[in-house]
Amino acid sequence: MNSQPPGSQPASDVTPTFSDNSPTARAPTARAALVLSSLVAVALSLFQLVTAGLVPLGLFYQRSIHLSLILVLAFLLYPARRGRRRGALGWAFDSVFIAGSALSGFYLSYNLDAIIGRTGFWTPTDIAVGVVTIVTLLEASRRVIGLPITLIGLAFIVYAMAGERGALPFLADLLPGILAHRGYTVERIVSTLYLGQGGIYGTPLGVAATFVFIFILFGAFLEVTGAGKFFIDLAYAAAGRQRGGPAKAAVVASAFMGSISGSAIANVVTSGAFTIPLMKRLGYKAEEAGGVEAAASTGGQIMPPIMGAGAFIIAEYTGLPYAEIVKLSVLPALMYFATVYLFVDIIAAKRGMTGIARAELPRIREVLRSGWHFLLPLGLLVYFLVRNVSPNRVGFIAVVSIVVVAFVRALLQLALRRSEAATSGAAQLGRSGAQGLFTALAAGAKNAVPVSVACAVAGIVVGIISLTGLGLKFSALMLSFSGGNLVLAIALVALASLVLGLGLPVTASYIVLAVLTAPALQSEFGIPLVIAHLLIFWYSQDSNVTPPVALAAFAGAGIAGSDPMRTGLAAWKFAKGLYLIPLFMVFNPEIILGGTPQGVAWSVLTAFAALGAFAGALEGFLFAPLNPLLRLLAAAGTVAIFWPNIWVEIGGFAALLVVFAVNFLKAKREGRLGVAQVQPQHPV
Repeated sequence: MNSQPPGSQPASDVTPTFSDNSPTARAPTARAALVLSSLVAVALSLFQLVTAGLVPLGLFYQRSIHLSLILVLAFLLYPARRGRRRGALGWAFDSVFIAGSALSGFYLSYNLDAIIGRTGFWTPTDIAVGVVTIVTLLEASRRVIGLPITLIGLAFIVYAMAGERGALPFLADLLPGILAHRGYTVERIVSTLYLGQGGIYGTPLGVAATFVFIFILFGAFLEVTGAGKFFIDLAYAAAGRQRGGPAKAAVVASAFMGSISGSAIANVVTSGAFTIPLMKRLGYKAEEAGGVEAAASTGGQIMPPIMGAGAFIIAEYTGLPYAEIVKLSVLPALMYFATVYLFVDIIAAKRGMTGIARAELPRIREVLRSGWHFLLPLGLLVYFLVRNVSPNRVGFIAVVSIVVVAFVRALLQLALRRSEAATSGAAQLGRSGAQGLFTALAAGAKNAVPVSVACAVAGIVVGIISLTGLGLKFSALMLSFSGGNLVLAIALVALASLVLGLGLPVTASYIVLAVLTAPALQSEFGIPLVIAHLLIFWYSQDSNVTPPVALAAFAGAGIAGSDPMRTGLAAWKFAKGLYLIPLFMVFNPEIILGGTPQGVAWSVLTAFAALGAFAGALEGFLFAPLNPLLRLLAAAGTVAIFWPNIWVEIGGFAALLVVFAVNFLKAKREGRLGVAQVQPQHPV
C-alpha cells in the first residue's frame, strides 16, 4: 500500500483545541502558546525519561512535579471555551490557573520535609495551596475532559462536607441513612486530598505519572518513526484477501495498534482512516464500517502488552506483577478479537463479499523486510516485562531502543548512498532526526494530559471514598439490591460502569468502580480478586461503544460519514464479547487462573462455540441463513454454556453442535461454500 498513516494522533480520548490549521492557531498569541506548550511538553517527557531510567524520585516529588507540568500544559492547550480565540482577558484569566498549576507542584516538592514533619498540624498556607490545587485541577478537568467529570469530583467533595460536624451541616438531612456520615471540615478534606498519599497524589496518579506516561511516550515514538503504517500494512497483507478483507484488516490492525497506543480513539483515527473507506467500498454500510472499527479499536485497550492504563492499575490494586496481568489477559483478548472478526466474516458471507485483489495488497515478506525493525522494541518490551523488570524501567528501555533502531536504520540507508550525496544526506538526517525527536517528545506529553488529569480527579473520588467509608456502604448496597445473586450483582456493576462512563473516561471509570465494587465481589460473592478487577476493567470499556456516549463509535462515524447513534448501536452489537467474556471469566475461572489441561481446553472450546453461536443468533447467519428455530436454539445453547453447571454446559454445547452441523449442511446444499466472487477494486 502506498497510503501513509495520519500524523501523530493523540493517544487520548480528547483532542487539544489548538492545531496548526485551526483559526485559533493563526493568532500570534496562540502560536506563542503552541511553542510554549511544546517546550513544556518536551521538558515533561525528558523529566519522565530521566526519572524512569536514570534518577528515580520519591513518590511526592515525582507525582507533584508531573501533575504540575501536566496542568500547565492543559491550560496552554485548552482555552476556557473550546473553539473560541483567547483574547488578552482570556490569557490573563488563564495565567492565574497556570500560576496555580506551577505553585501546586513547587510548594509540595520544595517544602516536603517540613510538611512531613508537621503531619496533622497543617499551616494555613498548606491548606490554601491545597485549595488552589484542587480548584485548578477541577478546572483543568472541565477543559480537557468535560464538565461531567468536574461535577462528579465536586459532588464527592460536597458529600464529604455534608454532615453534622462537616463544613456543610445543613446537607446532613438530605443523605439517606446508609450514606450518612459525621461530615468533615475543609481542612480535613484538603489535607486528605492534597497532603496525603490517598488523594490526588494516590495510586491512580502514581500509575499515570510513571507506567502509563512512559508507554504513551513509547507509542508516540513508534508513531513518529512510521510504525503505524507498518502495522496497518501488515494487517492488510495478512487479512486483505479474505472475504470482507478490509473489515478483518481493521480487526487485525487494531490488535497491532493496541500494542502501541492502548487508546480506542487513537486506534479509530489511525487505522480507521484507511479501513473505513475500504469497508464502505466493499459493501458494508457506513454505520457498520464505523462500528466495526470502533469495536475492534476498543479491543486495543484490553490487548496485551500495554492495555492502556488498565494492566498497570490492576497490578497495583491486586499486588500481582504486571507481567502476570498481561499473561492472564492474553486469552480473553484473543477471544474478544475473534468475536469481532467473526461478526465481520458473517456479514461478508451474507452479502457475498470477498477481499482485495492480491496485486493491490502489500506482501507480508515486503512489509516485514521494510519494517521488521519495529518489532525489535516490542520484543524487548515483552522480554523485560516477562523478566519482571519494573514497567517504568521497561518503558524507558523501549523508548531508547526505538530511538537507537531508527537511528541505525537511517545510518544504514545513508551508507548505501553515493559518496557525493553523503554529506548533504548526513545534514538532512541530523535535521530530520532532531525534528522527529522533538515531535515525539512533545506528542507523548500532550497525549498524556487527559489520562493524567482523569487519574488525578479519580484520586479525589478515591480519597473521599476512603475518608467517608463510602466503599463499604456501597458494597452493602450492592449486596442488598442483588439479594446475594451473583448475576444480578454483575448486572449492577455493568449498569454502574455505563452510568459512570457518561461522565468519566475509561481509566477513571475503572478506578472508581474498582474501589467501590471489587471488595464486595471478592468477599461477598467469592470472585477471585484478579478476575473481579478484570471484569470491572472490561465493563469500563463500554463507554467507547455503548450509546449515548460511544466515544470510539462517534469517531468512527465522523470518518464514515454515518449517523453517530446508528454507528454506536452497530459498535455495541459488534462488541458483545466485551460483556460476555467477563461473565465467562467469572463462571469459568480456569481460563484465567489455570487448571487441569482438560478443564482449560473444555472451557476454551465452549467459550469460542458460545461466542460464535451468539454472533450467528444476532445476525441470523452462520454458514447460511439461520431459521428462527435454530436462532432460538443457538441463543439457548449460549446461555447454557455460561451456566455454572457442567451438565448444563454439556447440554448447551451439544445444542450448539446441532446448530452448526445443520446450518453447515444447509450451506453445502445451497452451494454457498467456496463461491467465487468478483474482486472489488482497491480505492486507494
